[in-house]
Amino acid sequence: MRMGRIASALLPLAFGLGLLAGGGPAAWASETPDAAATARAAAQQIDAAATALAQADSARDRVRALSETTRAFEAGLEAMRDGIRRAAIREQALAAGLQAQQAELAQLLTALQTMGHAPAPVLMLHPSGPAGTARAGMILADITPALAQRAQALRVQLEEMQTLRLLQDNAADTLRRGLQGAQEARTELSQAIADRKPLPRRFVEDPVRTAILIASAETLEGFASGLSQIARDEPAQGLPDISHRKGALPLPVQGALLRRAGEADAAGLTRPGILLATRPYALVTTPAAATVRYRGPLLDYGNVMILEPQAGLLLVLAGLEQVFGAPGEVLPAGSPVGLMGGQEPQEGTIVVQSGEGAGNTRSETLYIEVRENNQPVDPALWFAMQEG
Repeated sequence: MRMGRIASALLPLAFGLGLLAGGGPAAWASETPDAAATARAAAQQIDAAATALAQADSARDRVRALSETTRAFEAGLEAMRDGIRRAAIREQALAAGLQAQQAELAQLLTALQTMGHAPAPVLMLHPSGPAGTARAGMILADITPALAQRAQALRVQLEEMQTLRLLQDNAADTLRRGLQGAQEARTELSQAIADRKPLPRRFVEDPVRTAILIASAETLEGFASGLSQIARDEPAQGLPDISHRKGALPLPVQGALLRRAGEADAAGLTRPGILLATRPYALVTTPAAATVRYRGPLLDYGNVMILEPQAGLLLVLAGLEQVFGAPGEVLPAGSPVGLMGGQEPQEGTIVVQSGEGAGNTRSETLYIEVRENNQPVDPALWFAMQEG
């Protein structure tokens, strides 16, 4: 039943994205080709997620399908927010332009009303006689097309404003429904992870050694150095080499680059990892098949997930609210490893923020560090970075 409700929530979101991609006014659409392309891509992602959701049978299939669905909701809602924001900005620009021309438009409307109400013979007469009437007719012949052209331009602007307002209203309603569907997908995902069969394990965690390591570690480097000590029965064979994917790994969460490796924060502190700004409850996934080396709270990093995609390479993800998986488990690429925290703004607040052009609600941050042979390296060497 829950899966059916989630699937049904995807349909209006995909439809709303279709409107944003191709249903806006021509002037607005021509100014936002990137936004239209983003909306189309999000709609395609939603279609694929809905198909995967319908075909999911086992608990493991549901985890994969719900992961895709959650990411599709995130991409779709992001595109919807951006579409509302762009439409509102365009509408405000049109309104400001009309306001600035208020006096001119009043004269135009007065002239059009006078011409429309006066009988044709009266318009052709002039108090100074035939010569004045001829001159007045020549002037009127010159002015009338310009007035008609100006009136047509005004009509186009008013129709565009009406279309933009309707587009925003429809998008806002779709946004509300999408938020509810996304929350249900996250809840169902957590349950599906709990219900799935145990994943393959490379080792079993030694809880005593783990506790000792956590208590003694003063730095992330020190903790990472001791990770191999908390494993029992770990096979000697190495992990698959993924060096061919260097520079092409997808980021584990949808977000914007906030700080590069080595850049100082507001307090002047620098860290070797990158910082991504994300929206509340954003899904975090593993960018490649990897072994879970550690999950849980660590130092001042909050909840941390440490993944090992190949021997000697560690991916540190810090700042999560929830973490999924267990140490020693081997996760397929794209598997959910956690959710960001925070609090989603109220639906009305999101619409107002988007309408005011203040749609950036990326209030959470995920810290990503990459360590090769126990030395930090710039994550930009491994991940396909995206600005903004």
